[in-house]
Amino acid sequence: MVIDHDDSDDISQDVFVKVWKNLAGFRNDAQLYTWMYRIATNECITFLNKKKAKNNISLDEVDYSLADTLADSTYFDGDKAQRKLQEAILTLPDKQRLVFNMKYYDDMKYEEISDAVGTSVGALKASFHLAVKKIEAFLLSKD
Repeated sequence: MVIDHDDSDDISQDVFVKVWKNLAGFRNDAQLYTWMYRIATNECITFLNKKKAKNNISLDEVDYSLADTLADSTYFDGDKAQRKLQEAILTLPDKQRLVFNMKYYDDMKYEEISDAVGTSVGALKASFHLAVKKIEAFLLSKD
């Protein structure tokens, strides 16, 4: 979600600290990994919102910044097609990007995603479908 390796490290650390501090409050009404995924998701969204507010820029400009970070990253070793896919994903709204990443990369079932993000399965299916269509349009419009 945040692309930059250093930012990912910071967010991961924050996630594990929150998990550790709140582990006693885990109620077992969901699977542990979906609970942790929800914390991670919230941390990523909070980070992006803080970045937007700190720099006083729109979320679209944050996405362009992330695309630039991807292009300059020493950790990204993908080919041109993979880079284009990542750039297409960065054009998605946060919710669609999140659902797409969870479904496409993490191969999560809609029910698991629903537990993690607190959204209905129907809404998730619609978000994923829209994300796929937007990614297709992006890839077909770029050379």
